[in-house]
Amino acid sequence: MVRIDDSVITAQTLESRLAGERQVEICPRAKLTPSAHDFLRDQSIEVIRRATDGQPPVAAPQRSAANIPAPAARRDSSRRDFTGIFCPNVVIFDDKNKINYSEMERYINWLIDAGIHGLYPNGSTGEFTRLSWEERQDVVRLICDINQGRVPVLAGASEANVRDVLKMADYYTGLGGVDAISLIPPYYYPLSEESLYEFYAEIARESPLDILLYNIPQFTQELTLDLMERLLPFERIFGTKDSSRDQPRLLNTIHRMRQQRPDYVVLVGCEEILFPSILMGASGGTIATSGIVPEVIVDIYDQAIAGNIERGRELQYRILDLINLMLLGVNFPEGFKTGIAARGFDVGPARASTNPGEQEYLIQLESQINCVLADMGYDVRGPRACPVTNLPPIVGR
Repeated sequence: MVRIDDSVITAQTLESRLAGERQVEICPRAKLTPSAHDFLRDQSIEVIRRATDGQPPVAAPQRSAANIPAPAARRDSSRRDFTGIFCPNVVIFDDKNKINYSEMERYINWLIDAGIHGLYPNGSTGEFTRLSWEERQDVVRLICDINQGRVPVLAGASEANVRDVLKMADYYTGLGGVDAISLIPPYYYPLSEESLYEFYAEIARESPLDILLYNIPQFTQELTLDLMERLLPFERIFGTKDSSRDQPRLLNTIHRMRQQRPDYVVLVGCEEILFPSILMGASGGTIATSGIVPEVIVDIYDQAIAGNIERGRELQYRILDLINLMLLGVNFPEGFKTGIAARGFDVGPARASTNPGEQEYLIQLESQINCVLADMGYDVRGPRACPVTNLPPIVGR
């Protein structure tokens, strides 16, 4: 019999350590992930829960609907801080349209050195819907390897069904560097409110990682305030990212959820309302523009926390031209990649198809973004096509 002392046991753990054994002994409080249950069942392996207090060891019950665990216990003491600016990083490709590992490493280190508070791979800006299952795993593994625990990692784990979400969460757990997962509602097929509740409830019961709900009604159905309130008893669900671009909705999320969970995290996903959202109590933001001007976005957060209204307001207005250029008029997220290229990174080819007109627009966009960045005070060496504004720089680099 093989003994495993890990607190969380995945299928990968079992496969690597059993070596043909038909019994495994685990500690009483060990968490067997869904993939581990499937592996044990498929391989007909018996699980023995280690004896405690002089009691004989007992065989663990097989997983079934009758013994699905209750909502997870509180983990606030071990949960990393999810306040500040989380960067939903892009994925950089090489000339063969594969992940460019070396340029990604340079980019991620640059973001951390610039002061961002957390990393958010496999978000919308990371084009997770255009990546294969293996590529989504590869991106998160790469981020964890580069990060080495320096900042929290919030990884997107949105898949089409509960089973695949949990399989991805299992994989992230095995990496050891992911602190929580982000989950949008299932897309394409709309679900009833009750079915959507069951979707999140089942994941909250089974997930080995904490969960941030992700409300983005532009691309999938809305997570209503009533639904989120029903999910509050699940301690695995610790907060919400709101990308609805609706500030009243954001404020009501903060107000209603924190009446019952004062520590409930609310991250805003829209840079146009970043400063006022932080002033009104948002925990921080997952801000795509932080991948281009991380220093400025972090400064906006810092000014809001410090209550420096005039400086924060100035910075908030100064980023509007940049976000409007990158967000509008071109396939998402190519405008943001153009901005990242302006900061000196080789972002590679687009995953989405572009026509000649769009390619020409991106060339023009580069010169306009360069103008805005130069206006902010950045040293830009690319082409420029813009009027002189005579605005004072907002960065000293």
